[in-house]
Amino acid sequence: MFVDTSCSPDAPKLPSVSVSPSGQIVEGSSVTLTCSSDANPAANYTWYKENQTLFHVPEGSYNFISIRSEDRGMYYCKSENQYGWINSSSLFIDVLYAPKLPSVSVSPSGQIVEGSSVTLTCSSDANPAANYAWYKENQTLFHGPEGSYNFISISSEDRGMYYCKSENQYGWINSLSLFIDVLCK
Repeated sequence: MFVDTSCSPDAPKLPSVSVSPSGQIVEGSSVTLTCSSDANPAANYTWYKENQTLFHVPEGSYNFISIRSEDRGMYYCKSENQYGWINSSSLFIDVLYAPKLPSVSVSPSGQIVEGSSVTLTCSSDANPAANYAWYKENQTLFHGPEGSYNFISISSEDRGMYYCKSENQYGWINSLSLFIDVLCK
């Protein structure tokens, strides 16, 4: 004898999760997360980012109208009805973005004396990682993937205003200026 079980109550099955668009996600773009699971009665859904509850969505989809760099991370959803619940597998959302304002520093941080070794450091949050350029009053000193520029033996002629530029394929930004004062021996 055939028994139709399609209408019997059932806890949700393992949810499937997807992200649209499925290719590269750039900051500022619209992104949709979708969670779906077979359940009877229909499941309710909750989205989480790294164990932090984000939103309850009865239909399973959530839209980032303009995704931000801070939205990068691991996401999963929970499918739930009165007969049980189950979490989906995790989904990593990688958000690509232009560099943020670089922080600049000089080492040593105290007085700089002629002949001493001095390092300028520039760092900027970017995805993908930024390339850096150091400038002294608009004259290029250095360009490359590392943000540090080193004076092996600084001279009085090196006294002046310095800044760095952080750049990737999504944009660039200059740091604030840094004044280097070099004292004679």
